[in-house]
Amino acid sequence: MSKADLKIDWATHAAAKYACENWHYSKCTPKFKQVWIGAWEDGKFIGVTSFGRSSTPYLGDAYGLKTTECAELTRIAMKSHKCQISRIMAISIKFLKKQSPGMRLLVSLADPMQNHHGGVYQATNWVYVGKSSSNTQYFYRGKWRNDTPLMRAMQTNPKLRESLQKRKIPGKHKYLMPLDNEMRKQILPLSKPYPKRASSETSDTADFQSDKGGATPTDALHIK
Repeated sequence: MSKADLKIDWATHAAAKYACENWHYSKCTPKFKQVWIGAWEDGKFIGVTSFGRSSTPYLGDAYGLKTTECAELTRIAMKSHKCQISRIMAISIKFLKKQSPGMRLLVSLADPMQNHHGGVYQATNWVYVGKSSSNTQYFYRGKWRNDTPLMRAMQTNPKLRESLQKRKIPGKHKYLMPLDNEMRKQILPLSKPYPKRASSETSDTADFQSDKGGATPTDALHIK
């Protein structure tokens, strides 16, 4: 792999939206407040890493943390690139720590439904703590989902749940990144052996490796 000139900087919401919609399997940005950190390679925009509030409002409770002390790594949305994702993520975390010195713990999930086992987290020494609970998805308005709009629709129409096709989905692999020594000491006893790569897995970056992008309007979308 040839070397590239890598730049990490704050990204605008417009740049992040473009990256997520084009290069992430979800094709959307998270619904909750996020911090967007962009990556530029040889002067071209290649994607974003985002940290923010989780859809789970009590993300840090299990670790005795306040909302302002715990965040979720919610997106790694990258196009084709030369630099390793692990390097981009590590620098992005340094940006976050500088901006939010009170942050003590990051949480991230790797979805086995997308053939992800968390290799990028393993490469950067995150602590693996097992799988989250399994869940149920419902086929609603053309796609499988269990999001807030669906839950609200079910509350409004109690019969809706029974009319929808449903499926059980496995829990996601859960990784923790402690940001200070005391938190690391607290988290390490929870550590479990890293899961292995699935035989069908070819990449662990949750992205679409597209050759599009990296040009107007996204190459200069960042905040100094």
